[in-house]
Amino acid sequence: MIKIKNLTVKNFMSVGNQTQAVDFDKQQLTLVLGENLDQGGDDMGSRNGTGKTTIINALSYALYGVALTNIKRNNLINKTNNKGMLVTLTFEKDNVNYKVERGRSPNVLKFFVNDEEQELIDESQGDSRKTQETINELLGMSHNMFKHILALNTYTEPFLSMKVNDQKDIIEQLLGITILSEKAEKLKEKIRETKDSITEENAKINAQQQSNERITETIDSLKLKQSAWESTKKTNIEKLQKGIDELEHLDVDSELDKHEKLQNWEELNTKINNLKKETSTLESALLRADKSVDKVTKDISELDNAVCYACGQELQEDKVKEIEDKKAKELEDALAYQKEITDKLKVATDQLSDIGDINGRPDTFYETIKEVYDHKQNVAQLQQALQNTNTETDPYQEQIDDLTNTGIQEIDWSTINAFNDLKEHQEFLLKLLTNKDSFIRKKIIDQNLSYLNNRLTHYLDKLGLPHQVVFMNDLSVEITQLGQDLDFDNLSRGERNRLILGMSFAFRDVWESLYQNINLLFIDELVDSGMDTSGVENSLAILKKMGREREKNVYLISHKDELVGRVTHVLKVLKENGFTSYENDVEIHNE
Repeated sequence: MIKIKNLTVKNFMSVGNQTQAVDFDKQQLTLVLGENLDQGGDDMGSRNGTGKTTIINALSYALYGVALTNIKRNNLINKTNNKGMLVTLTFEKDNVNYKVERGRSPNVLKFFVNDEEQELIDESQGDSRKTQETINELLGMSHNMFKHILALNTYTEPFLSMKVNDQKDIIEQLLGITILSEKAEKLKEKIRETKDSITEENAKINAQQQSNERITETIDSLKLKQSAWESTKKTNIEKLQKGIDELEHLDVDSELDKHEKLQNWEELNTKINNLKKETSTLESALLRADKSVDKVTKDISELDNAVCYACGQELQEDKVKEIEDKKAKELEDALAYQKEITDKLKVATDQLSDIGDINGRPDTFYETIKEVYDHKQNVAQLQQALQNTNTETDPYQEQIDDLTNTGIQEIDWSTINAFNDLKEHQEFLLKLLTNKDSFIRKKIIDQNLSYLNNRLTHYLDKLGLPHQVVFMNDLSVEITQLGQDLDFDNLSRGERNRLILGMSFAFRDVWESLYQNINLLFIDELVDSGMDTSGVENSLAILKKMGREREKNVYLISHKDELVGRVTHVLKVLKENGFTSYENDVEIHNE
């Protein structure tokens, strides 16, 4: 329940610098009666221009930032003082206390919740959209609805005089149809958010797909290189094995033995045949030894460029080391041979005398023992190369496995599928909320319109209006009497006021049944204008019952002095020296 509790006014319209207060704690019926002392007061029967309507204008301004009647905000400031306008309203909802302070010159807007001031974003114009939205949400009614169910004024355009679209706006608010539109707007925002999420998720999936495509291309490229590597490895193994097979036909040990014998033979033969030429022979041999040393040394130097000395191909680091080791051994052998020749030169002459006849020259496959050693070394090298080649690790498989297992991302379609399902559902709900033929809209209209028509008939009967007034399913209104269709303007002033009151009461019942109760009701001069005695009596009976049984604080603004004895309380509005003041404590005791 909303309980409007207290209103204070300063420098607002006819209220001057002296703050005036109205306590809305008078249950049942309070008559708001003016007395213009500037025009003679009660003695002259002056009731006009006192500032009675100022109360509901201030109430409207406090809640909505605008007057109830068509008065510009700057014209709400008291024209005598021209500054310091301030309106304060306290109200309660669901045991939470609220207070609004709103003013101009200077601009003021303060909003309190349980005495704690709320932060405002923009109060430059004595207004804040966000704060106003909060207040509107608390009240649950638009300013237009406020004028038709809480603060009735003769200057407010009657509902039935309004344009059809304006009527429809109010009745849709009342029946709860506007809620559908509000929910539809929120749902549209949710749909936009869902579409944004879909776009974002699509971008993520596209990025994953593109990444997977690039990785797949890389894997394919690696597999081609892998295939080429495997083919090269196979070819190299076949070549190495063929080379080994070709060299293994020779018994190297036997060939070495033969060469040893040959060497001995040649040495003896050389000594025998060439002892006289020993110096020349040995020099030639020494020259050959030098060349052998140079060759091995050159081969070793060429290995610095990682190029095979034999074939000129680029060598791997491990292969370079292997050949370096081999060549180092060859160099060692060549240097030893060089020394051997030198030693032989020394002892040649000594050996000549000890040499006798020798047998025929031994047969060998190779001309020189070096070639035999080269043969042996080549076999060893080929065997080592074959072993190394067989044990070579695939340089591509690890990369392929790593990219396959960790690089390629599994596409998760569940999220985007969920978003698409959500969007489809949201769009379906949006159609239900916005389609005029949807069962939801029809259900709301059928339920609430029936109750509205029931309450309207009830109040019109109590007010003594002989007409039948019915809201149709298309939200239009039909006025009939004795089967004849009428317009609102066909009615007399008194009849129109009865209809305005009855419709307002019915509106209020529907609104309170759907939303929440509110304690306050203002009726400004509607009972005065063109209402006959029975109309006044009927209106008072309804208002008294409303105050008594429904605990409403009903304020009746009137010029009729005779009503004083018919009410529970009187709020007297005095006008003196151009300023308005309020007397809240005038009580009437009726028997």
